Order: sequence, then C-alpha cells, then structure tokens
Amino acid sequence: MEEVIRERLLTLFPSLRDAPLDLWRRLERDASYIEVPAGTVLFESSGPCQAFPLLLSGAVRVSKAGVNGRELQLYRVFPGESCVITSSCLLGNAAYPARGVAEGDMTAVVVPRPVFSQLIELHPPFRAYIFSLFGERLADLMQLVEEVAFHKLDQRLAALLLAKGETVNATHQGLADELGSVREMISRLLKNFQDQGLVALGREQIRIVDAAALHDIAHASS
Repeated sequence: MEEVIRERLLTLFPSLRDAPLDLWRRLERDASYIEVPAGTVLFESSGPCQAFPLLLSGAVRVSKAGVNGRELQLYRVFPGESCVITSSCLLGNAAYPARGVAEGDMTAVVVPRPVFSQLIELHPPFRAYIFSLFGERLADLMQLVEEVAFHKLDQRLAALLLAKGETVNATHQGLADELGSVREMISRLLKNFQDQGLVALGREQIRIVDAAALHDIAHASS
C-alpha cells in the first residue's frame, strides 16, 4: 500500500491506527486499492458479499428496488463512513439485500472478508467504530420509514428541496429516486410548487423562491 493511500486511510479511519502490527501487515498485504468511475455498480441485491470497502473519496448510493422497479434510496456512504449493509452481510454471511452505486468517481481500500473478521475480532477500536455506525444508520433508516409511511410525497419533496439549499442542482428523475417515487409525480409536484411561486424551475436546476412556504408544507400535519 502506497504511503499516500495509507495516510489517507488512517486519517479517515483513525480506529485502524493502533491495530496490532501483524494484523496491520495482513491488511496491507491482502487489501486492494480501487478506483471506479461514477455510475459503477458496486453490489447488487442478492449478490454475494465478500469484502468491506473503506471509502477514501466519492460516495456510494445504497438503494432498495421494489417489484414494480421503483427504487428507494436508503442512505449514502461518504469517506470515513461505513456501509452497514455490507457490515451486516459480512457478519451474517448473507447476500446483499440492496444495490450500491458509485456517485462520482470513487476510490476505496477494499478489505477481504477474512481480514475484516479479524479486525472485528481482534481490534476493539475498529469493532466499536463499526457498531457505533450501526446505531447511527439505524436511526436514519427509522426516520426514512417514518417519512415514507406517514408523510405525504409533497411534504417529503419540500423537505428534500430545503435540505439541499437555495439552488438545487438535480434532475426530476434524481429527486424521484431519492424519494422512492417516479419522475412524473415529482415533475407534477414541482410544477405545482412553481405555480404557487415557491420555486423556479430550470434545466436540471430548481431555485427556491419561498423557503418559508416550503417549510410550512414540509411540516404540515399529515
């Protein structure tokens, strides 16, 4: 492993710094460094789970597809974070239940299952790091379940737009994917928002005009 990659890895994943020397040597020997372009499918639902990625740059979008072909974004993984679905699959020796796609060009150090298992078993700081992220991600997923089950689509769209800032650079299809909806419904709602003077629609861009009104929609009683 090159020095610059090693330092980047230890900066983003400090729990590895004090790993036992023999374990660290095995990590350097058996792990691999990868560079993949945007749009690369990293894992598919029902596919085998054989390694654990330590993300150095880029992001991974993890989503679940329904029988109707629609996808719901579960979460994104950024540098220094853990993909809890990969962790759970490795620990449970199970296949992937979701799909992971690289957002933007991505680099990572990929740790094979045997080394990941040894890190969990023999290095408590790494084990604590993995399980702490389990708790954080579970809270995120519970919030997602609440939004999908109890909030209307216009509320969820308004909240998503507000979360992205005053100018949203996204396609209608991209917003639909994040919300687990279809492009036609999102386009209809955005057109409605525009007719009310809440947003201004451009090419792959949405400018928020009335944030207060969007906030009222996002937080209206269902």
